[in-house]
Amino acid sequence: MSNHTSLKVGGPADLYAVPEDAEDLQNLINQLSKQSIPWMAIGRGYNLLVRDKGIRGTVISLERFSGIMNDGELGIRAGAGAENLAVVRFAQERGLGGIGFISGIPGTVGGAIRMNAGAYGEGILDRTRCMTLLRSGQLCELCISAMDYGYRHLNLESGDIILEAVFTLEERAHHQTEEEIRKDLELRRSKHHVGFPSAGSFFKNPKNQAAWRMIDAAGLRGTRVGGAQVSEVHSNFLVNCGGATAQDFLELSSLVKNAVLSTSGVTLEEEVRIVGEQ
Repeated sequence: MSNHTSLKVGGPADLYAVPEDAEDLQNLINQLSKQSIPWMAIGRGYNLLVRDKGIRGTVISLERFSGIMNDGELGIRAGAGAENLAVVRFAQERGLGGIGFISGIPGTVGGAIRMNAGAYGEGILDRTRCMTLLRSGQLCELCISAMDYGYRHLNLESGDIILEAVFTLEERAHHQTEEEIRKDLELRRSKHHVGFPSAGSFFKNPKNQAAWRMIDAAGLRGTRVGGAQVSEVHSNFLVNCGGATAQDFLELSSLVKNAVLSTSGVTLEEEVRIVGEQ
């Protein structure tokens, strides 16, 4: 899985499947269920830490669910595998905007929806009208108004797979959207260009606080365990300096959490999804 995650760590999965479309995915899930083979779905592996022993069962990649299309006058329908920036650009070309804040967030729509990705006080689910899920082997469409979500959180049933989402946008001139995109990308390049493989922000920000400030206050900027390091550029990024293992990241994460708890009295929570065999 080191070949399929942005952290470049993780042992092997027993099976790695790339379905072509929803019907192909349904058939795959049906076959896996009949044989009692466990599975998990991923996008491009941007927010994922896979343990060194890998994943028992099947990893299902949604990379081919990358279509983007209009959905009504002010709507955009995007597949779970569509890149965030590609969705923003697609809307821009049609005189629509309002989600420029995801331009510089690496990853895909499915991952952004699942963790309610956002920036500058906005979350992608605030712009989401509905989403299509594969739930218990059946396709269903749910309105966001009926769902439980919040900061970096969306409550789904176990086994739900996000296939696509519809965003409600607003009319916005091309140059206005371009300025939003430019500012977001420049800000992220200046603050987040850490120079090594990472999963983006490793820890969630506690309410009204910044995780990176707490990590800095604990004196951990640049701290290293094996090949994993607290970035010297942005201390809420844990980076792979070369040859890191998943265990290096897990030990570094534990070290950071203990130090921040000791100095700030706050227990940090990982933003990355940690999976795989213990």
